[in-house]
Amino acid sequence: MKIVYWSDYACPYCYIAEQRLKRVIKDLGAEDKIELEMKSFQLDPEAKNEYVGSTVVRFARKYGLPMELAEKQIEQISQLGREEGIDFRYADTRFTNTMDAHRLTKYAQIKKGNKFAEKLIESLFDAYFTKNLELSDKKVLKACGIASGLTEEEIDSVLNSEDFKDEVILDEREAMRYGISAVPFFLVGKAFTMPGAQPYEMMKNALKKALDEENAETQTTGKGISCGPDGCRIR
Repeated sequence: MKIVYWSDYACPYCYIAEQRLKRVIKDLGAEDKIELEMKSFQLDPEAKNEYVGSTVVRFARKYGLPMELAEKQIEQISQLGREEGIDFRYADTRFTNTMDAHRLTKYAQIKKGNKFAEKLIESLFDAYFTKNLELSDKKVLKACGIASGLTEEEIDSVLNSEDFKDEVILDEREAMRYGISAVPFFLVGKAFTMPGAQPYEMMKNALKKALDEENAETQTTGKGISCGPDGCRIR
């Protein structure tokens, strides 16, 4: 069974949901039964390539919150990440454009396969939310790529060109056709859609049912927490 999901590296709920999903798959003993494929979804395609300000300030302005409350909300999101075993440091993230990160991911998927690309995806999320690095920095992207098994030559061929930009845009257009306006968003086999970062038990039940009923008509689970162009939905 294949799970296709739309995601952005700057989306905290995407990283949380991805890790939670992998935990569910492992707990179900379904690692050999499920293939994951990430699709690109830039939350802010117009984001600059340079870091322009703290996450707390940006968060407070986006939601019209006082700084103290913004810090509290960010910490609550970080705690969700830590519950999934991530050293989650959302407050210290350095937000920049994610197009190059997505282009490198598309290269890995197309040339190496989805299983290989999972290592790169994990490395990029870790770089942003744990190491608090800038994903527009080619040195950061190169380090993530090499750690994941890509060669310097492969990475440079992507980053020093516009290659795979069209593939990223096609993923985003596909999301529009599905009516997807927030991420993460999962298509689970032929049976279910899962909008947002669903609770563990809801994810587990959906996957169990999807594995049993791969040919069932499409069904939608309840909405989970997610991020859209206007920001991440606050619990």
